[in-house]
Amino acid sequence: MAAIGVGSAENVLLKRLLFTVVALLIFRLGVHIPTPGVNAQALVQLTSQPGGGLLKVLNMFSGGALNRFSIFALGIFPYISASIIVQIMAVVLPALEQLQKEGGVGRQKLNRITRTLALGLALFQGFVFATGLEAVPDTAAGAVVLEKGIGFQLLSALLLAGGTVFVMWIGEQITEKGLGNGSSLLIFSGIVAYFPQNLGLVVADLGQGKISVLHALFILILAVTSVFGVAFIEQSYRKIPIHYARRTIGKRVMSVQASHLPMKVNMSGVIPAIFGSTLLAVPATFMGFAGGRSGNVWISDLMPSRWLYNSSFALLVIFFCYFYTSIVFKPDDIAENLKRQNAYIPGIRPGIETSDALDMVVTRLTLAGAVYMNLVCLLPVIVFKQSADYQFSLGGTSLLIVVGVGLDTVRQVSAQLATQRYENLSFFGKPQVDSDAAVSTSGSLEPRN
Repeated sequence: MAAIGVGSAENVLLKRLLFTVVALLIFRLGVHIPTPGVNAQALVQLTSQPGGGLLKVLNMFSGGALNRFSIFALGIFPYISASIIVQIMAVVLPALEQLQKEGGVGRQKLNRITRTLALGLALFQGFVFATGLEAVPDTAAGAVVLEKGIGFQLLSALLLAGGTVFVMWIGEQITEKGLGNGSSLLIFSGIVAYFPQNLGLVVADLGQGKISVLHALFILILAVTSVFGVAFIEQSYRKIPIHYARRTIGKRVMSVQASHLPMKVNMSGVIPAIFGSTLLAVPATFMGFAGGRSGNVWISDLMPSRWLYNSSFALLVIFFCYFYTSIVFKPDDIAENLKRQNAYIPGIRPGIETSDALDMVVTRLTLAGAVYMNLVCLLPVIVFKQSADYQFSLGGTSLLIVVGVGLDTVRQVSAQLATQRYENLSFFGKPQVDSDAAVSTSGSLEPRN
């Protein structure tokens, strides 16, 4: 019976893995399907210009779809933007906040709202993007748009929105039938698709004498060190001790039980880095399209490695770290849940004092997370001042996404194996399972065994 169970677990895991690989391959094939009416060579030149900062960022995250003006050029980003907007609006609108508390039914309604908003954003972004490409001056390879007009704008908006809907569907299928979070894996695959090109860039520069062997070795050491550093911080928690009051069940008196509340150092994830880099890339991109002397001056100041860019990015990351953490972590709800379940933090009274104590801890952790994110994102920019390609290859945003998604996928694989009650069978080592219950940051008690 044990052998049958082990084989069954292996088959389920293998099917999920194969489904994920096939879905990602379909996504990568769609990246190569271009939207009609665009000069691909001119678009490549446009994204390589100093003013193409935003286009370069989007092109990297989409795995090169923007260079071809593919039907997947917008990728999953309209859906991510819609999800963030819905999360923010849930803080303001009581109706959305109530849906969050209604369990599965409420989540389904929120998902429908998010999908509808994502479709609207995709149509709007596709139309604006097509209109912006028409306004771009001709490059050395000719005009970016071959046939300008309302027909091109509407066709591009419909195709890009349709591509976004299909990518959303692929992401949901991966989440449901595959391994890991589908949306994250789609972005992950786009970034990883650039790794061979980046490695070839280092080898080519080394062969042409642009960099020395010592410089190439330094790049390798920095990349490996950055990966290990990000993996260490992303798995770091501050454990707040939690005790449960003595309870009587029938004639049995349960003794005081101890557990902990795990609080991540980086609760906001990669959102602050994405928002900060995108907001700084937008003005530089539009000023680069407009041209002009004043625009070029501003572009030079807003380029990575310049003091204005670095200082502005650091401030934006700190702001978004605190802002997004305040949305995803609610000390009042957690304190109320602890009080209802007769749980308390030793030395702190339940209720408002517990909420204040949790708020103080999360404020300090968020500051540490903001400093860590700034170091990861700005270190490659400062070290590789003269090479924008190295900055994007080792950039903090892409590194945070790749390492974070990789760790999350490994955890899900281990969790599935643990669910089958075969803890000794794991491709990534024995999963860590605590015997005590742990309180999640969403405010609910979740047994981890």
